[in-house]
Amino acid sequence: MAVVTMKSLLESGVHFGHRTHRWHPSMKPYIFTERNGIHIINLQLTLKALEGAYTLIQDTVAEGGTILFVGTKRQAQETIEAEATRCGMPYVTVRWLGGMLTNYRTIRERINELERLERMRDGGEFDHLTKKEALMLGRKIEKLQMRFNGTRNMVGLPDMLFVVDVRREETAIHEANLLEIPVIAMVDTNCDPRTVDFVIPSNDDAIRAIKLLVGKVADAVLDGKAMRKEEEIEEFEPGALVVDEPELTDEELLGEATLAKLREVEAEGEAVATEELAEAEGDSEGEVVGVEQPAEAEGDEQIKDEPAEASEMVAEGAAAEGESVAESVSEAETEEVIQGPESVGSSDEPVDEAEEAAGEGSPEQEVEELEPEQEEEGEG
Repeated sequence: MAVVTMKSLLESGVHFGHRTHRWHPSMKPYIFTERNGIHIINLQLTLKALEGAYTLIQDTVAEGGTILFVGTKRQAQETIEAEATRCGMPYVTVRWLGGMLTNYRTIRERINELERLERMRDGGEFDHLTKKEALMLGRKIEKLQMRFNGTRNMVGLPDMLFVVDVRREETAIHEANLLEIPVIAMVDTNCDPRTVDFVIPSNDDAIRAIKLLVGKVADAVLDGKAMRKEEEIEEFEPGALVVDEPELTDEELLGEATLAKLREVEAEGEAVATEELAEAEGDSEGEVVGVEQPAEAEGDEQIKDEPAEASEMVAEGAAAEGESVAESVSEAETEEVIQGPESVGSSDEPVDEAEEAAGEGSPEQEVEELEPEQEEEGEG
């Protein structure tokens, strides 16, 4: 589909050139004929050049490029500003400052100064200044805005220039040629096309012609941005990434040392799992054995209790024997007191039995008997 029709070009007056005596000889290939002292531009070449420029701008913007719109003549100022704002590109409509491309560092510093002054004004710092100082800074802001309002958002040098009226914007084209920046321009019959990379032969004085061609250039920029967004969506589409990229194994992605460490970690994990399994089996067996342990414990307690009961019985028997011996001794003594010495001497056997019983039951008497013997031995 054609970018623009021949009818629209004729209706806009794109084919009208300058008077014949003001023409530039280098524009002869683009002139169709002469009528009433005015050169007529060949619209076939205009249509072809416009389609080529449209494609070039579209591709440049799709790759992330920037197009700088330049048109400082009165007929083009409003159109350039409106169309550049519509497509989101920088523009110059008031005056081309010398060095705007070749000395862009200084231009960037002035733009930063403009932004600093605007922050001061918006922050209310002008209220702390005198009336004259605030008025002077306000005028400075207006002046900088008039010159840099269209290029303040331009981060770096543009990738391409679109110029209206080559003779008027000679300085801009010269700087672009020095920096080897491509130039697309609307070239009339009185201009030199040799300094322009992509010539669009057309009338650069009619407002309708300027609106038509500048509008088509802005459309090309918008199409390029749309293509850029579509490419970004395709690049980050998850399905496309999965299909295009083959799956890689660990051996292809990792080195030998890393793979060896992974194998060691896996072996250690298997050993730990085996140990845990063995411990779990041992715990289960212990639980089964532990059910029978209470009966054994009861048997042990009974075994432990039997010696204690036997010792208690022995002690009780010894105590009973001691009590019986003591009772027999006391009875013998009472009988001696009642019967007297005679009775004691007349009955030898009971006394001997009593003495034997007393001797067996009272160790104190044995000690008393041993004491006289020891004394006799000492005297001897």
